[in-house]
Amino acid sequence: MAHILIIEDDRLLRQTLRCTLEQLGYDVTEACNGKEGLALQQTAICDLVIADIIMPEIDGIKTIIELKRQSPALKIIAMSGGGMGKAADYLSMARVLGATRTLAKPFSAQELSALVSETLQNK
Repeated sequence: MAHILIIEDDRLLRQTLRCTLEQLGYDVTEACNGKEGLALQQTAICDLVIADIIMPEIDGIKTIIELKRQSPALKIIAMSGGGMGKAADYLSMARVLGATRTLAKPFSAQELSALVSETLQNK
């Protein structure tokens, strides 16, 4: 099964995402910010990264840019609830900079499941 890296600073959401994805049969690794996520991706190559946009250390936009520089074919789902701006603005920017798909918070487990499955199936 596919290996997914979740990069999310909200501990509760990160754990919820992990549980949801593990119940669907995926192997999951967690990172609490972009800096940790970039380090983990270099040591445990993942099939998919799900990254929040608004995070400490290294934000999601910079993380996406660096992930795509390191691995242009890597599939990335960017997610955001908006922070100080509108979620759609952050997600649009993430898409332009390399995110494969985007997901606006809040979202359901069914939306997450469908988007992950679709993203991993598209080569």
